[in-house]
Amino acid sequence: MGDMANLFETGRFAQPSDRDEAADEAQEAADEAAEEVRRRLAAEAGDVEAMSVLGAMLLRRGDFDGAESHLRAATAAGDRAAANNLGVLLHQRGYADEAAGWWRIAAVAGSAPAAHALGRHFRERGDEPAAEYWLRQAAEQGHVLGAYALADLLEHRGDETGARRWMRAAAERGHREAAYRLARTLDRNAGHRRDGRDEGDTEAADEAEQWYRQAAARGHRRAALHLGTILEKRGELKEAGRWYLTSAKDGEARAACALGFLLRDAGDTESAAVWWLRAAQDGDGNAANALGALHAERGETQTAERWYRAAMDAGDDNGAYNLGLLCADQGRTTQAEQWYRRAAYAGHREASNALAILLLRSGDETGAEPWFSKAAEAGSVDAAFNLGILHAGRGEERAALRWYERAASAGHTEAALQVGMARLRDGDEREAERFLRCAAGGGSAEAAYRLATVLDARRPPAPEHKLGEPAHEKSECEEWYERAASQGHRRAQVRVGMMAAARGDVVEAARWYREAAEAGSRNGAFNLGLLLAREGSEPEAVVWWRRAADAGHGRAALRLALVCARRGELAEGQRWADLAVSLGPREVGERAARLRDALRQELSA
Repeated sequence: MGDMANLFETGRFAQPSDRDEAADEAQEAADEAAEEVRRRLAAEAGDVEAMSVLGAMLLRRGDFDGAESHLRAATAAGDRAAANNLGVLLHQRGYADEAAGWWRIAAVAGSAPAAHALGRHFRERGDEPAAEYWLRQAAEQGHVLGAYALADLLEHRGDETGARRWMRAAAERGHREAAYRLARTLDRNAGHRRDGRDEGDTEAADEAEQWYRQAAARGHRRAALHLGTILEKRGELKEAGRWYLTSAKDGEARAACALGFLLRDAGDTESAAVWWLRAAQDGDGNAANALGALHAERGETQTAERWYRAAMDAGDDNGAYNLGLLCADQGRTTQAEQWYRRAAYAGHREASNALAILLLRSGDETGAEPWFSKAAEAGSVDAAFNLGILHAGRGEERAALRWYERAASAGHTEAALQVGMARLRDGDEREAERFLRCAAGGGSAEAAYRLATVLDARRPPAPEHKLGEPAHEKSECEEWYERAASQGHRRAQVRVGMMAAARGDVVEAARWYREAAEAGSRNGAFNLGLLLAREGSEPEAVVWWRRAADAGHGRAALRLALVCARRGELAEGQRWADLAVSLGPREVGERAARLRDALRQELSA
């Protein structure tokens, strides 16, 4: 940077100014005028090339009358470039057939631009065989526009191989639209085979990217958009943002919208809103929805509604769906239903599901079911699960299972849990395990606990641990118990506490029992009481046993009765014994009854 500054300071690099630019333009105009005078003099002297060049200069300037006489004179002398330009002049004046005649003369004489123009003329007339013949003449002579026009014609006729060949030829010669269209073709072909993608498909995708890049570098805004999308999917966000910005500045609304999402994800919401606004004003419904969501998050519901309506006016059905969500959040269920219906009738599957839920909550189960079905058939996983719930509520277990399986196959966690539990009830443990693993892997605490119980039932008894031996490694079922426990599953927490107690880890056992007890588990409270009593903290144990007994735990009530009897609190002991008898189970009730009778005799003695 320092060297460059020194060069500027010493004047070795002259910095351009407005005065310099004006002088350059004046010099160019003077040079062009001098060249015209020179050509005009040569033409008057009978120079055919000068006539042709002068005619072309006047044609570019829009002086058709002045150009025509020179071009006709040069054409009469056999100049094929003049014949081509005469055809251009006549075409611009509206004499298409006469123009075609001169183009034919020039094309026959070997003019590639004339062959291209003649091919375009026949294409406009609907004479595709003649168009193909002349465009092929131009393309085979290396004419870029001829190659592109031939590729476009062949693609229109379904000749994919020929179209790709000539599109590639035009792209290789620098035609940016050809590069873009070739990239799109390669991209589509790779996408159609994505499920069984092989090395060839990867090569096609890579080649498509290169053509997108070439077209984008030449200023093709849609190519820049697609290149940005490819890079974003690959995680190259910085470069993706640069191409989105390039495309957005050239007026591509979709690129402005995509750039907005990229900025939002980076935490720059204000800049994102600027680009969304620009895209929405250009008619991008997705950007209008994004602006609506942004204002809704800020509590600016009127502004949000205005943008959702703009999205809807732009043909984006998400606008109506989002309006439904907005109204539902505000308790405006009638309006919410109207907007959901509008989006649902347009085929919006999530709106169909939302409409069905709204109808179901209002008690219209008959009206809800068809919308659930429509959404599920359109691919809504939540709707398939909701249909399962609907059929299960009616006792239609087979139909419910069918929909649960459909949702589970699409990755719905709760649906996989329901299928797993159904398989357990049917005694199909292997299938149950498969679905429970899917649900547990998806984050379901209940599935993790159920899977752990299945694995636990198969586990052989652990060998007795002897002093000095290393503790055994955790089994898979213990890991699933712990995962469920860490997600707040109370029965899993009790189970993990029991396993810790069996290992002699009193602190860990107490921690899990306490978590379960504080979450409302009566077994957790009872076990915590036992642990505390063994550690000599009977007063605290009594507190937890009382909590468990009040929640309906018979053994806890019996423990409290025994404590009271030992302390001589006979009436209180009798009350807890009575409760233990009523709560059970049977063996607890029998012991509690004997204790109650003994306490009663003591009180009456």
